Amino acid sequence: MSLIVQKYGGSSVADAESIKRVAKRIVDTRSAGNDVVVAVSAMGDTTDDLIDLAHSVAERPDAREFDMLVTTGERVSMALLAMAIKDLGFDARSYTGSQAGMITDSKHGDARIVDVTPVRVREALDQGAIAIVAGFQGFNRDSRDITTLGRGGSDTTAVALAAALDADVCEIYSDVDGVFTADPRIVPLAHKLDHITSEEMLELAANGAKVLHIRAVEYARRQGVTLHVRSSFSDLPGTIVYNPERAEEFEVEEPMIAGVAHDLTQAKITVSGVPDVPGKAAQIFAIVAEQGANIDMIVQNVSGRGTGITDISFTLPKAGAEKVKRALEEAKDEIGYEQLTFTEGIGKISLVGSGMRTNIGVSARLFEALRDAGINIDMISTSEIRISITVRAELVTEATRVIHSAFGLDADHEAVVYAGTGR
Repeated sequence: MSLIVQKYGGSSVADAESIKRVAKRIVDTRSAGNDVVVAVSAMGDTTDDLIDLAHSVAERPDAREFDMLVTTGERVSMALLAMAIKDLGFDARSYTGSQAGMITDSKHGDARIVDVTPVRVREALDQGAIAIVAGFQGFNRDSRDITTLGRGGSDTTAVALAAALDADVCEIYSDVDGVFTADPRIVPLAHKLDHITSEEMLELAANGAKVLHIRAVEYARRQGVTLHVRSSFSDLPGTIVYNPERAEEFEVEEPMIAGVAHDLTQAKITVSGVPDVPGKAAQIFAIVAEQGANIDMIVQNVSGRGTGITDISFTLPKAGAEKVKRALEEAKDEIGYEQLTFTEGIGKISLVGSGMRTNIGVSARLFEALRDAGINIDMISTSEIRISITVRAELVTEATRVIHSAFGLDADHEAVVYAGTGR
């Protein structure tokens, strides 16, 4: 008998018929002799609707009450799913995040898991029941308040439960058949990967791939949890996400390129005419850090001969970019720069593959493909297994398809997307 943790996203439980279909899949897993724990998201667009509702009554909703509100979506879906399973003749018990022992820090809206004590979940399993846990939420012991893990947090809930319960596998169900070489919504010829390393998946998730949340991949890699990404709309085998040290078990050779990710959620700030002296970059990024913004790509030009000034460009999430822009403008005299430029119309594209370590010519092929398509590159950033570029936002779809084709990743038929969200 295996212990399997399953996670179902909002598109998988979007309505009553979807919930009944998911219940049947869970029951089939239980009937095969497995213990089953399920983490579930809110139905469809419920969370977005609740967020809109909050902003309709308050310009800046209180963080504590906001978390109390948005966690109701998961409580609805977990109870309905338990009812559907019981209607099929199997025992099921639903638990909120706090009842399931998901202990977090006190940060509302983006809490981190600090401990998992799934006592009631284990008791349910020992008594032959299927345990249904509300994803995305936890409980802080000090404040005794409900917290949320941030968007995509149900993935992290599932992985944390799998680690705490020593599950054999954590299955992540969404509306696509696994992890693809690109988002099939913009690259129809993307093909499904049978296996991918957690290292590569981490890079793809960090750079815009939506099929798995980055914190869930980080948690799984750290705790040694094997992830199985599948669709709740089909019976296809999906994609296994495994730690690199387990490669021999899968008898696979690392491909040169695992996939292409894109991200349209970033903005760019360029600080021009910065005095090229020690400490100025530190001064700029200290101000950025004070605003709570996460920096992604950074490019600093070499100062012109004899000018003594330089330009620094960086990208960051659009959500906090205006706040950073204002803070830097207020510190203009202190820093001593000449001009600040703010651009929202950019997109990032990232080429990811462990095989980059041992294959030459990857950069040349990438840049030649974009040159031939007449697409100009703005910024470039690299890691050991990733090359990221930025282009104008309206060129992201074309550029992603061009890169995907240039590296021979196109399939011979279009991918199927069952619902539309990717989670």
